[in-house]
Formats: sequence, structure tokens, C-alpha cells
Amino acid sequence: MASQERPAPLRLGTITPNFQAETTNGPIDFHEFIGDKWVVLFSHPEDYTPVCTTELGAFAKLEPEFTRRGVKLIGLSANTIESHGGWISDINEINQTSLKFPIIGDKERKVAYAYDMLDYQDTTNVDSKGIAFTIRSVFVIDPKKTIRLIMSYPASTGRNAAEVLRVVDSLITGDKHKVTTPINWVPGDDVIVHPSVKTEDAKKIWPEMKVVKPYLRFTPLAKDQTSAA
Repeated sequence: MASQERPAPLRLGTITPNFQAETTNGPIDFHEFIGDKWVVLFSHPEDYTPVCTTELGAFAKLEPEFTRRGVKLIGLSANTIESHGGWISDINEINQTSLKFPIIGDKERKVAYAYDMLDYQDTTNVDSKGIAFTIRSVFVIDPKKTIRLIMSYPASTGRNAAEVLRVVDSLITGDKHKVTTPINWVPGDDVIVHPSVKTEDAKKIWPEMKVVKPYLRFTPLAKDQTSAA
């Protein structure tokens, strides 16, 4: 597909494009799959590749933590469902896991094109027909079908599944308590009171709030008040 035919890049705040696809758990309509849950959609260049095999094993191990937070995982790879099935057996054997979340079969790259998951940087990242493989894209989508986070990694670099979980905790906790999270935040650390909340109002909500600067106000938030509880 020529570059001028590619859809406009997705932005944070965009309603996630809907699609129908076959997955390892059966056919889905993506918006119906999301339902009233948060969703993490993440792509892989190809089945039976080394980096992807380690990644899917890591996500499979963390799936119970995502599920506990009301978050669904769904993967994508530019191969057939039949190919995915054999690959999942390898993933489970190598990583000693039991992968349960669905993996989309996207051999024709239909979802990959819709979500702009293609590689412009590495011209060698193509299949035997010269068609670009997907890069390692991550989309975190909220129950309103809104894209809340986009991350893109090159095919050569594996992702950090724990970081994806951390980001999900930040987003869900922030929505619930109207707070933001500082660098390296993990559930249980202090959070930042949202700038839209006036200090006099914030003191009533957060009596332990510490004002470092008028625009930087920290407050404790116990782990059991976050999505990690």
C-alpha cells in the first residue's frame, strides 16, 4: 500500500477504529470485544520470531494482573490463525505459561494499516513478498473506546510488559481520583493533584497534600486506593 493511501495517524483521544477479525479465540468485532473494559492491543512482526516469543510469554504471565484490573489483552501478528496456534504451543513451552488472551490473524495487514503499525525505518522488516511487517505497537484503550496511550517499538527491541501494566494503573487511578502520576510512579507512591483542582479545594480532598510549587502538589495515595488493589 502506497504511503499516500495510508490512513491518518491515530492520536491520543481518537476513538479506536473498529474492525472484524479472526483470532485464536474465535471471530471478534473489536468494539464489541472492548465492551465496558479497558483493552491493551499490541502487535508483533511475525510468528515464530525470537523477541515476540519472549514478549508474549511475559504478557501471558502478567495476564492475571491485567484481568484483576478489568483489562483485556489482545495481540496481533501478521500471520494466519493456524500459524498462531503452533506458535502459542512454543510460547507456552519456552516461557512455562498458559497463554489465554486472543491473538488476531492479520496476514493481509488490514488491522496493521488501519492502526498504522507499519515500519518506515527498517526497510528489511518485510516478508518474502516484500510486504512490510508490523512493528511493536501498543494501544491502551478505555471503556469509551478512546485511545489513551500509544507506544511504538522497533522490531529489534522487546517491550516491558510490567511498564504497560504500570501505565494502565496510572490511567485508571488517574481517572478515578483526578490525579496525575510523576516519573517512575508505581501504585503506593505519592501522586500529583491535578492542576485543574484549586488548592483550597484540593486541601479538603487531600488533607495530607504537600505544596512544592503552586503547580506541583503531591499527596499520598495508598496502593489499596489504586487499580492495583
